[in-house]
Amino acid sequence: MRVFGITQQEYDMMLKEQGGFCAICRGPETQMYRGFLMSLAVDHDHETGKVRGLLCKSCNLAIGKFKEDVDIVRRALAYLESSAQQKEV
Repeated sequence: MRVFGITQQEYDMMLKEQGGFCAICRGPETQMYRGFLMSLAVDHDHETGKVRGLLCKSCNLAIGKFKEDVDIVRRALAYLESSAQQKEV
């Protein structure tokens, strides 16, 4: 949290505002590290450094894999929606 310039209290407030869950998938963190449940990751914009929210490891990695590019995420969404519509037919 020191890396992103937020305090433990700010982290706790964000966690409470998100209901204790990931801001994207709305699930709890499930990743373990050395036998302990990991905390949600502090997600931030890599260009501005601004904190966006708290994410589980999977969602945080997914954003990174999409290079934080909104257009790539939109194309991925369109792809998934198209596939879902084909299943319905």
